[in-house]
Amino acid sequence: MKKPSFKLRIALGALLVFLSLVYIGAAAAEELLVYTALEDDEIPGYLAIFKKAHPAITVKIVRDSTGIITAKLLAEKDNPQADVVWGTAATSLMLCDQAGMVEPYAPKGLEKVRSKMRDAQNPPHWVGIKAWMTGFCVNTIECANLKLPTPASFDDLLDPLYRGQLAMSNPASSGTGFLTVSAILQTMGEEKGWAYLDKLHDNIARYTHSGSKPCKLAGAGEVAIGISFAYRGFMQKQKGEPVLTVFPTEGSGWDVEANCLIKKATLKPAAKTFLDWAISEEIMKSYAQVYPVTAYATGVPIPEGFPAEPERQLIENDFDWAAKNRARILAEWTRRYDGKSEAK
Repeated sequence: MKKPSFKLRIALGALLVFLSLVYIGAAAAEELLVYTALEDDEIPGYLAIFKKAHPAITVKIVRDSTGIITAKLLAEKDNPQADVVWGTAATSLMLCDQAGMVEPYAPKGLEKVRSKMRDAQNPPHWVGIKAWMTGFCVNTIECANLKLPTPASFDDLLDPLYRGQLAMSNPASSGTGFLTVSAILQTMGEEKGWAYLDKLHDNIARYTHSGSKPCKLAGAGEVAIGISFAYRGFMQKQKGEPVLTVFPTEGSGWDVEANCLIKKATLKPAAKTFLDWAISEEIMKSYAQVYPVTAYATGVPIPEGFPAEPERQLIENDFDWAAKNRARILAEWTRRYDGKSEAK
């Protein structure tokens, strides 16, 4: 067989090099679909850090409240769309794991993550980035005008003075709502917990489908107090609203905002790159600017307004119990209280 000419061999070699470069470029320029329940005003700053480190990876975000993200993931069980879940309640990811949707993965730097902020399995099925906790957003001007005392505890919120002046999030759609209800049931016991929620319901003006909205309603003066979470209270105050964030004396409900790799027929290398980055020191320090409890210590000072020892504010939280009983709790809550929920 006659060998190709020298010129032809050069041309073929150049073509192979070109095709290899095209393939490498296509592989490097991967696109990720990321589901998240992080606050919408957090995400752009974090993604700017990622883009600087990984300019060839395009990240598309689907952002919603925890309950809605959880429902979307479970609905897509047989045809998963997301590549990665980022910053969604660990209790929700545990449900997805139970449904067989999670691909175990140990991101780089896992050894630094404290045990209560990650799945105990090896490799883990989810890894946390930070904790978020219940806080009361109190509109100081509205409370003064209505002659309402500033509540210090969950028990204080039962005072008839607050009737029609409280907003809280629906736990079926909001992770903040669920961690708050779960905390009440865990710390009081279920019988006393449901009795407490019955009385609290009398003072509730409405239940929202977003964990941050009760605080936004309080900031706007539509209610005097929003049962929300601390981050949102501080952000509303930064915007100039008369919001004081109060941490209940009984302790705050909390959950871990966590990440996981979704099980798919083909796993994108960029998905693991994203999960490595999501617990890297640079982004962890960014989380710590506004959240005092992160996956590992960063040396960043505790953000202003939080207790000096923020971890002592957190209740003893049984995540396994919360995940296993989530459906039952939500069904009972909906039966009792959904009449005051906002329309979806």
